[in-house]
Amino acid sequence: MVTAPGNSRQQGDTEGRQPAGWQFPTASAAAERREPHRVLQACSPSQQPWTPRSVRLSHTSSGAPSCTPAPRRPWRSCTDTCWGWTRAGREFFMPGMVDTHIHAPQYSFAGTRVDLPLLQWLTTYTFPTEAKYKDSDFAEEVYTRVVRRTLKNGTTTACYFATIHTDTSLLLAEIIDKFGQRAFVGKVCMDMNDSVPQYKETTEDSVQETERFVQELLEKKTVMAHACYLSEEELKLFSLRGAAISHCPNSNFSLRSGVLNVQKVLKNNVKLGLGTDIAGGYSASMLDAIRKAMMASNGLQVNKVNETGLTLEEAFQLATLGGSQALGLDDVIGNFEVGKEFDALLINTKASDSPFDLFSADNFEDTLQKFLYLGDDRNISEVYVAGKQVVPFSSSV
Repeated sequence: MVTAPGNSRQQGDTEGRQPAGWQFPTASAAAERREPHRVLQACSPSQQPWTPRSVRLSHTSSGAPSCTPAPRRPWRSCTDTCWGWTRAGREFFMPGMVDTHIHAPQYSFAGTRVDLPLLQWLTTYTFPTEAKYKDSDFAEEVYTRVVRRTLKNGTTTACYFATIHTDTSLLLAEIIDKFGQRAFVGKVCMDMNDSVPQYKETTEDSVQETERFVQELLEKKTVMAHACYLSEEELKLFSLRGAAISHCPNSNFSLRSGVLNVQKVLKNNVKLGLGTDIAGGYSASMLDAIRKAMMASNGLQVNKVNETGLTLEEAFQLATLGGSQALGLDDVIGNFEVGKEFDALLINTKASDSPFDLFSADNFEDTLQKFLYLGDDRNISEVYVAGKQVVPFSSSV
């Protein structure tokens, strides 16, 4: 599901959407998977006293959906997001995560080469690597791996940068579509690059190739990465124009390029999501982005820039609903409101190789916090995009 040429879904399609009063998966679909105990049901306001916009897992031996009042969650401002338990409290569903800024071609050297400041890093490592993506075989290998890796890590939606090469940028879109990830793909435009002259276009070629790549703009969206040094006046302009910011704390730390004051951004009512910014950020996991966002916020509090820091709940929202708002998709994804598409992760807190332990005294909030701080792809047993299970990967991909 790619917003790019070749996308088989046009904006406004309702395929995969969850209308009010509809169940996902259906009882018959669950039966086909031989898992009749795992049925997701949209609850009506009369059945759900604390929010009319929620979903609820039922446990029925016959596979028929049922809806019962859910307990109040301790994270009160997340009332539009719902958690469903199954299998004796070992698993829960959570919304899929949204990576608002990731460079797909840089994945080949992610986890290395973060020893230089930004501009030197670009000319020494990034541009020479991205120049290789004229080779479709090389591009196909890396792009396949980055899409698989991000999906395994729970990224159901991504905003990808590609390179200046139109054909392999379109190849990235095809690979994303094959694996079923929701994504935006952008072709890079660069007509000046004296440091790596083989990696640039003429202005005429850049315009022509960009027109060939885009073909059709569905709607205007602006997402600016990093934005660490925006003034109050500039933030007010962002809010006025509806532009969004992608907060990429891992790369900001790794390349020593700044720290975004998230509280200042949110105070100005600017849309904000999180990004991994591979490979300036060394991790393709949005869980890492959540953790680094907490560290950045704590650092500003330690240095008396802010009186308070982000809560883990707020950081989680930035990785889910916040990201969907930044990409203009919050009417489609970001939480489990009835009528939205089902982008979700099934989290197994007691996977055999889970990196954290649970104890009898742990309540749901404890469990969720342990997953957000300590969990990884080993705990993400299933991934759904628009109602379709995309992880574990099918044999056809």
